[in-house]
Amino acid sequence: MIGAIIGDIVGSIYEFDNHRSKEFPLFGDKCFFTDDTVMTLAVGRAIKQFKDGNAADLSRAAVENMQKLGRPYPGCGYGGRFWSWIYTDNPKPYKSYGNGAAMRVSAAGFAAESEQEAAILSKAVTEISHNHPEGIKGAEAVALAVYWAKTGADKQTIRRHIEDLYYDLDFTLDEIRATYRFNETCQDTVPQAIEAFLESEDFEDAIRCAISVGGDSDTLAAITGGIAEAYYGVPSELERKALSYLDDNLKAVYNECKKYNKTV
Repeated sequence: MIGAIIGDIVGSIYEFDNHRSKEFPLFGDKCFFTDDTVMTLAVGRAIKQFKDGNAADLSRAAVENMQKLGRPYPGCGYGGRFWSWIYTDNPKPYKSYGNGAAMRVSAAGFAAESEQEAAILSKAVTEISHNHPEGIKGAEAVALAVYWAKTGADKQTIRRHIEDLYYDLDFTLDEIRATYRFNETCQDTVPQAIEAFLESEDFEDAIRCAISVGGDSDTLAAITGGIAEAYYGVPSELERKALSYLDDNLKAVYNECKKYNKTV
């Protein structure tokens, strides 16, 4: 999950000030963690607790962990409806297809022992809030991309699977960079994030590719980062640097969940 966290932190300062180039300082003094990191950790902890239970138990654990971990950070960047979901005593799904479904789900791919399990885990932790078919689809595509990457699939195979099952990747980053704009939907964030991974040369380059596209930079880079982590691993110095941006509470949750991180 550290890949998603790194993508979120690096992208945090570019979400509303896009940088359409791969040339920029990877971490800056003004970088910060957002809801993408908080929810990635919450989902990771839920999966750690209930991976081997049934889907209903995992869904309940995801709600509990997302609210417990999320409530101390009211200003971390939640969208309006999700903010209400976090703070209500009886949260219900609200037919969302926002890209929040996809940015938080990398742990499902890391924890899964089969394609089927990756799909089951991703759905269980997604439909509790983002129960629109496009939200579930976006989360599943990311979880499966992580699973394929961690189990040794090459990029050509991952691309083929994504195009056969989920999205057309009929563009390059160079073709969309000048015109791609901020978008909070799965269907207009997940394909771009996957393409950023597919065009990358190593983990750091994947993050730079994702940022260079513009748009919802922290979320796009978080999605790319989760897949890139599974494929390349994460340099230890980047892990240490990213963790320096987290408070003690979030670091403790990360350490709990670390067993699903391919690089450990």
